[in-house]
Amino acid sequence: MQQPRRTSARQIGPYTVITRLDPTGPGTMPVPEQRFIARAADGDRTSVVSVPLDGVDPARFLVEAQAARCHLGPWFAPVTEYAEPGVLAWCARPYVPAVPLPTALAVHGGPFTGDTLRALGVCLAETLVTAHASGLTYAGVSPAAVLLAGDGPQLTCFGAVRAAAEDGQPRSGLPGLEPGSLAPEQATGGRPRPPGDVYALGAVLAYAATGHTVPDREELPSLLRSLVPACLARDPTARPRAIDVLQALAPSTSGTAPSPTVIDPGSREFPLPGRVIAALARQSAEILAADLPLPLGS
Repeated sequence: MQQPRRTSARQIGPYTVITRLDPTGPGTMPVPEQRFIARAADGDRTSVVSVPLDGVDPARFLVEAQAARCHLGPWFAPVTEYAEPGVLAWCARPYVPAVPLPTALAVHGGPFTGDTLRALGVCLAETLVTAHASGLTYAGVSPAAVLLAGDGPQLTCFGAVRAAAEDGQPRSGLPGLEPGSLAPEQATGGRPRPPGDVYALGAVLAYAATGHTVPDREELPSLLRSLVPACLARDPTARPRAIDVLQALAPSTSGTAPSPTVIDPGSREFPLPGRVIAALARQSAEILAADLPLPLGS
């Protein structure tokens, strides 16, 4: 299926683009889809609008976008709109001021530590527990897939691995897939399964703690020194389950089940560093102040 051409560089479906969400250029983290902050033509809503990368089949992209309408808890950004077949493929998620994890580390000036690192791991692990209990494999966890908002992370890019290539086709080296987050069995074309999500979660936690996805054990803080290498085991059967990761990061008092998440959704108590909070405030102000041209045909 050939991707239709966009009629205007600033129009995606009913949305007018305000700005890109992700930085571009040499040295930036691969992002599985092009993401923009955009406003509806009638001005009544602002969304994060995504389109597939060049070379990604738009039909596979739309299949994953439709599947991402599911509800996987407060730390998942569900798709609320998507294109009809036959036009430019796009999907949209509700906008809240948020920056990708790589941007947050750059703004912060280095890796996360302490409460921020633990809370991030708890929220992401909890999302994967919900997905796996629902019979879903996320197949899109990576540093760039994690957006950090004031009240916690938002996990995006659901199904990015499946969208990148059909099962049976090698995925290693494909645009948008961060190699350190791609489980070996998925890189060689295997069907994404929950152990691959755990591998990717380990890579994200390693990135948040060290600035890269393939760290030496000695680089990791004590909280992650055993957990991350276990998640990154090449043998899928040797990896912990998502529920085990959650238990390790948020131990229960009874020893039988994880404690409730340490973050209350909407409480604005997620322990973000001050510079990241300031970046969110700047983004919010810029988006509110954006003066957009009328869409073509108006």
